[in-house]
Amino acid sequence: MGKKRMMLPASEVDLTAVKYIPENIQAPHLTGFGLKLFVKLAEAPFVGSLLMAYLKNQNGLVEMLKRTVIPEPPMFKPEFPPQEPEPCVSLLEEDGKPQDRVDIALKCLPYYDPASNWSSHLTAPFRYWKIRDYAHAYRLKLTTPSVVAERFISAMEEFDAKNPTAPLLISFKPDEVRKQAAASTQRFEEGNALSILDGIFVAIKDDINLYPHTTKGATTWLHEVYEVEEDAISVSRLRSCGVILVGKANMHELGLGTTGNNPNYGTTRNPHAPERYTGGSSSGPAAIVASGLCSAALGTDGGGSVRIPSSLCGVVGLKTTYGRTDIGG
Repeated sequence: MGKKRMMLPASEVDLTAVKYIPENIQAPHLTGFGLKLFVKLAEAPFVGSLLMAYLKNQNGLVEMLKRTVIPEPPMFKPEFPPQEPEPCVSLLEEDGKPQDRVDIALKCLPYYDPASNWSSHLTAPFRYWKIRDYAHAYRLKLTTPSVVAERFISAMEEFDAKNPTAPLLISFKPDEVRKQAAASTQRFEEGNALSILDGIFVAIKDDINLYPHTTKGATTWLHEVYEVEEDAISVSRLRSCGVILVGKANMHELGLGTTGNNPNYGTTRNPHAPERYTGGSSSGPAAIVASGLCSAALGTDGGGSVRIPSSLCGVVGLKTTYGRTDIGG
């Protein structure tokens, strides 16, 4: 057993005296097929844990951690314990139907009469249509999800033709959007709308599973080693409410940045100032809402990736509680 190593608190470290001493790390050099095989093995049940344990032992990582004393508390995970609800807060059943949860959430919103503002919708040169604006228009048969879908598809073609490019969606399937819109239109014609979200157009960030689209994380390779077989839970709940899922929104590659700059698919531009960034990493979701093409979009936030682009693009961004939602299946 080696000697214990006492680490100093960060506030007491003299950075001018710190020297980097490279160590001999035992790690395989992997590319191509070897890399794909390694990822498959690392993600495999039981085999993956054995492989990781072997690599850690080879590099003495476990032994080093055992001999290191860190005089600081462990990392804090901001998970909230069960607590009494605040005034005017409605609790939702964890296993309740998504449609019922949406209805309960709707009752918590302040009164809003879209009909009273309808004339301004028709005369103003541009106005953001909220979810309840679309719901009102569909139910009064002023338009249909299919009509909106064709306008949306035309807008996507215009964005793709811009020079310089301003890609909002990485993966976009027009026929899939038309299919969803047609089903929603039929439900309205039959008077069987699933919820207030029926026919609402929503984009999904490219690190959240949306079947049949691939999940690339805005890379050029992730879809080759990661197969999407079903929607993420959050996406499936939206789909069950009748939401029209338009495709995978652009993002900072692997979410590792706060600008939204993407060299693989082009950088999403700020709709209010095309020469400016949207912020990241949920650049596509923020921009597509700020442009007025979607009333909402789904992003992810590990360190500001929803809050930064929403603030830069002038829209509302909500960060869910840590560990509250899942981006996988």
